[in-house]
Amino acid sequence: MSDENIISADPRRWWALAGIALGVSVVIMDATVVNVSLPTIIRDLGLTSTEAEWMNAVYSLVFAALLLISGRVGDIWGRRRLLVVGVVVFMIASLAAGAASSPEAIIAARLLQGIGAAAMLPSTLSLLNAMFHGRERAIAFAVWGSTIGGMAAVGPLVGGWLTTYATWSWAFWMNIPVGLVVLALVLWAVPESRDTSHGTRLDGIGAVMSAVGLGAIVFALIEGANYGWLTTDSGALSPVPVVGAFGVLVTVAFVVMQRRRKAAGRVVLVDLSLFGLPTFRYGAIAALVVALGEFGLLFTLPLLLQNALGYTALGTGWLIVALAAGTFVISGASPRFVAQFGPRAVVRAGLALEAIAVAGIAITVSSTVPGWLIAVLLFVYGTGVGLATAQLTSVILADVPVEESGQASGLQSTVRQLGSSLGVAVLGTLLIVSLGAFTSRNLDDAGVPAAQAEQVTTAVRDSLGAVIPALEADSATSAAGQAAADALISATRLTTGVAAVVIVGGLAATLALPPDRRRRESDEAGAATASE
Repeated sequence: MSDENIISADPRRWWALAGIALGVSVVIMDATVVNVSLPTIIRDLGLTSTEAEWMNAVYSLVFAALLLISGRVGDIWGRRRLLVVGVVVFMIASLAAGAASSPEAIIAARLLQGIGAAAMLPSTLSLLNAMFHGRERAIAFAVWGSTIGGMAAVGPLVGGWLTTYATWSWAFWMNIPVGLVVLALVLWAVPESRDTSHGTRLDGIGAVMSAVGLGAIVFALIEGANYGWLTTDSGALSPVPVVGAFGVLVTVAFVVMQRRRKAAGRVVLVDLSLFGLPTFRYGAIAALVVALGEFGLLFTLPLLLQNALGYTALGTGWLIVALAAGTFVISGASPRFVAQFGPRAVVRAGLALEAIAVAGIAITVSSTVPGWLIAVLLFVYGTGVGLATAQLTSVILADVPVEESGQASGLQSTVRQLGSSLGVAVLGTLLIVSLGAFTSRNLDDAGVPAAQAEQVTTAVRDSLGAVIPALEADSATSAAGQAAADALISATRLTTGVAAVVIVGGLAATLALPPDRRRRESDEAGAATASE
């Protein structure tokens, strides 16, 4: 460890903690705020379904692609310096997003937000680790986590309130005053920290390959419904399979190159041998699934609530806050559960609760479902997320050597962000395809003329249901609007049902985890005593 990381106790360190935690909470809250505002943004800017997916997915994708390289840059260049740059970039991007007047502008702004977020996040834990020691370190990490949980809990409500009583632009612009407070605290109270013990070189080629590979794969998943999975509407070859195959090839080449560089003792972007550890491998799979299910659900649910069930943005915020509230409430009890049952059992219990809650939404959602039932199911889901997410990092890093913990932490964060973007891409694409099919079927059953049915189906699919309220309000198209609303309900039930199956797959992955380290050591000690 570099001597530059040995920081003596500073009386301003608690103010530094406040600045760091607030900065990270803005990154976390931004996703929940935007999810609630999404239906209104779609209507105001005329986003197509594909553009809406990109607006959400590009943030997580860029975030994931840059986490590893930005963490390494922070080690070399200075973690506080990178954090400051990240906050400034994030504020500029938020200003641009709130002022966006076209789909292209808001997608570009979200991409820039992802860059800023990727610069902010990796430095925070390293800075706290350098500033706090002993009992203070545990307190600092607890405050850091609780602040994030609290901001995530109020995010949907804030987004709904701003969208209802002000404008969705303020869902982005509110990051400006918060960012200024973060900048002031970081510049005044946070000391610089570096770690050059692994050298000062970067694997630039690996960084480019990982970003290109992941970007191409997500592009193919999102654009499949737009261009066609194999051929376009005109019969020409679709670019989707070509781009998707290119992404897979680049990703495979990246893996091969990283392994060869590691074997040759050269600098690598990520040490893939970490996946040889069962706890890391299966824990990472579970983490990816948790993120995939959660962000896929948060992408589809606000669309259903506002476009088909008649909720306002504020009403949607009140319902979705139940999810974050479940996560926040259970966080205080999870340490006791871990002490009694072990982290692996707690993760499994959390994933089981998630699967039950999401399956419950798939089964019960309808035009007459009471809001309290949705809130209860979301609270149960949030409780599961709180149990699983809180302990997954512990499980993933349980057997990682101390000297590899920084890189392992960055890799598991990357896996989570990749899951977030894949959740929007995969479940979002399923929602689009099924919404179009169900709308066409319902309009045909309702006896709507073929020409009008085709026009309505296209409008509903391309807007992800944003045109439904207007259709229902017009007496000439009210029947078509009701048919489309029923189609969105059916598409949401299918999508959430698939999400539940995916989460069960994550639960199955945890079955391959070895026993908790504490239990293994206890068993080994018992076996040694018995042999004596």
